[in-house]
Amino acid sequence: MTGLKNDRLLRALLRQPVDRTPVWMMRQAGRYLPEYRASRAQAGSFMDLCTNPELACEVTLQPLRRYPMDAAILFSDILTIPDAMGLGLYFEEGEGPRFRKPVDSAADIEALAVVNSAQDLSYVMDAVRTIRRELNGSVPLIGFSGSPWTLATYMVEGGSSKDFRKVKAFAFNQPELMHQLLSVLADSVADYLRCQIEAGAQVVQIFDTWGGALGHAAYRDFSLSYMTRVISQLPRESEGRRVPVILFTKNGGQWLEAMVDSGADCLGLDWTTDLAGARRRVGTAVSLQGNMDPTMLYASPTRIREEVASVLAGFGQGSGHVFNLGHGVTPEVNPDHVGAFVEAVQELSPQYHENG
Repeated sequence: MTGLKNDRLLRALLRQPVDRTPVWMMRQAGRYLPEYRASRAQAGSFMDLCTNPELACEVTLQPLRRYPMDAAILFSDILTIPDAMGLGLYFEEGEGPRFRKPVDSAADIEALAVVNSAQDLSYVMDAVRTIRRELNGSVPLIGFSGSPWTLATYMVEGGSSKDFRKVKAFAFNQPELMHQLLSVLADSVADYLRCQIEAGAQVVQIFDTWGGALGHAAYRDFSLSYMTRVISQLPRESEGRRVPVILFTKNGGQWLEAMVDSGADCLGLDWTTDLAGARRRVGTAVSLQGNMDPTMLYASPTRIREEVASVLAGFGQGSGHVFNLGHGVTPEVNPDHVGAFVEAVQELSPQYHENG
């Protein structure tokens, strides 16, 4: 892995030997850090922060200044694609993302076209290039997108939802239209991730935040099949090395065997899935990422260390494990507890690797 001072993440994702288990956190650049809140205030709004490449770079790098993470992850939002489709993304204080023009008819879907990410989301690509330059080969940069199904849930619901009533009714009553929407989204996501890779992302992750809200057959039909379509379109090499793909379905542990066939290199696990059992189920087909409960970071540093030890023991000996939380770090977490978490992974994981 030439040009990288720390390629531990890339090696582990490809199940190659490492000296210790690499660690990063979903949402590691975020509201739990006071310096993030200062940057957010400087930007004026969340979307202004996302669309300013210099500030997005600054926020991406902030956790790396505090903690010896093994990766940076692009600071952006999963709803950039539907925003580029003209749905009018905005954020209500305390309510999360909303769309001024939700998708609720055949005409709305007919009006959607595959996003030209290089043009319509150029600010994201500018951020990727800026971050790569500033990282200067210290650690890999992870790019990401929401999954087609997850994007569709926000677009049809008009924002966040507890029961997904509208999008599920749409999918079950008008499956042809839902497949039409998901097809446009899948090709848009593939283009978006391809452009991120071309701009310098060395790993990409697909966040299927709401795939786990679907039933068994519906998950395969409306979520997994479209993530497989995305992965099939991605360049798998850049800068002379493989670009690993991580697929993360929250509440998706029951579908691991099917997810293996998606073409992903790594499957992310939330905290409800037993890591040891997951490793037995997937064998050497893919690596695994996760899966400490994010709320464990509210516990004492001693208890956090005990949990890190338990997760590491669950995976056991050998490479193919990327330590992460089972979902994103939450805003009220004490930054010192994150430090204890990272330190515990660094200190306790070498015993699980032959050259550690």
